[in-house]
Amino acid sequence: MARFTWWTVLGAAAALLVAGCGGGSSDGGEDGKGGSADARPSDGSSGSTAPATAVALPAALTGQKLDWGRCKAAADSAAPGGDWQCATLKVPLDWSKPDGDTIGLALVRTKSRASGTDRTGSLLFNFGGPGGSGVSTLPSFGSTFSSLRERYDLVSWDPRGVGASEGIRCRSDKDIQTAESLDSTPDTPAEEQAYFRDATDLGKGCEKAAGALMAHVSTTDTARDMDLMRQVLGDPKMHYFGISYGTELGGVYAHLFPKNVGRAVFDAVADPSADAVGHAQNQARGFQRALDDYLESTGQDPQKGSRKIADLLDRIDATPLPTSDGRKLTQTLAVTGIVLPLYSESSWPSLTSALKSAESGDGSELLTLADGFNDRDASGHYGTGAHSQRVIACLDDKQRPTAEGTRKLLPEFEKISPVFGDFLGWDTAGWCHDWPVAGQYDTPEVSAAGAAPILLVGNTGDPATPYEGARKMADELGKGVGVLLTWKGEGHGAYGSGSTCVDSAVNAYLLKGTVPKDGKVCS
Repeated sequence: MARFTWWTVLGAAAALLVAGCGGGSSDGGEDGKGGSADARPSDGSSGSTAPATAVALPAALTGQKLDWGRCKAAADSAAPGGDWQCATLKVPLDWSKPDGDTIGLALVRTKSRASGTDRTGSLLFNFGGPGGSGVSTLPSFGSTFSSLRERYDLVSWDPRGVGASEGIRCRSDKDIQTAESLDSTPDTPAEEQAYFRDATDLGKGCEKAAGALMAHVSTTDTARDMDLMRQVLGDPKMHYFGISYGTELGGVYAHLFPKNVGRAVFDAVADPSADAVGHAQNQARGFQRALDDYLESTGQDPQKGSRKIADLLDRIDATPLPTSDGRKLTQTLAVTGIVLPLYSESSWPSLTSALKSAESGDGSELLTLADGFNDRDASGHYGTGAHSQRVIACLDDKQRPTAEGTRKLLPEFEKISPVFGDFLGWDTAGWCHDWPVAGQYDTPEVSAAGAAPILLVGNTGDPATPYEGARKMADELGKGVGVLLTWKGEGHGAYGSGSTCVDSAVNAYLLKGTVPKDGKVCS
């Protein structure tokens, strides 16, 4: 499938370099006595996004002590060293039955340099996806957030169904590689049948691998996990840094627990008003906008340059390109390879080189970029992030576009983007096709009346979560809650991307509680 992840720029940069891909507490804050009790879903269902009511959880959950210790290596990443510690938090499998079975969530932290009243508390990070591993990502980029340790323990986790937290693997490496050869913009009835048959097979594989967990990995489930995490960490308020999909998760949390919101930053803000089709159209606009900016930076006319790339993709569709490792570069892999460097302006030179090589008949560089995006290492092993993303997104997304409906939408997608439109258009029908579990909502509920101010950082050149989504999030959070900071930059995400203006504003808010003026612009 061609869906592009809502991923932090840090994760994208790591993938490009062919590497792997919040807050904690002091020792005295793990007795579960801090903060108010979490709540059961008000309507008795784990998928409810209604604001939580005050229903006490079992002491076995709220009173658990986290056994922080040395982190172990994960299946897809090395163990972090230095000051990093890991622990496991027990959460209910089914939030409508908090006394029932539990699952373990893997946590990672580095403690604050401050103590006593100088320490604000925990700062919890989610890096997006959905399906991104916080346990591997936060230590990899701890230096980016080092200044925040002046007041916070930095903590992240693998959400349910991700990585070390009951991570889901839906198919083997061999089957994943086979699926990459399928045409994700089918041109014939046979290609279309193969495309949808693969989607059905993937859903069955996910259901077999996940079992009972399949119906309990929604964004709402994870938001409830976060509030239990807050209590066990000993924090009266949730201080949070969400990036990309992590902003949607943060919005759902704020809706469920508005009175528990502390200092929260949403960077690379997702549009909460967009349904499955709207999200795909937003991404088509965002990636085309980023591609246009890239082409202009190389002295090309964006319209002519895009047409040239679209023609190259058509040729690859007809005749896949050879590569140095013996695999063929298909059209789907070529598009994926083009997407990855658009996540960060610093990666644009790699796109120039890869496109030049592809034009000359060698698909090796685009394949390397695609492998980075797909989390495939040199031995041919794939990470599980894409699997987790699928099961979480399809449990969230109620909308199930049909092939017939998609065909009617394709002209609109192609008008939005001649390079990415077809792929994202077909993806709306294939992504959750024949999925074994029903979706929960068309769009997430993020209204959060009464919550503390939440700082939203929107980047005008963001490809994966276009800038317009930040204003939509501010509107839906409610008056006085969403505070918009705009960065006129490039890439997915703003903090740590080179803007002193952005970094200073975010740091002042998190470290000192200084809320910038709504509408502030960093150029």
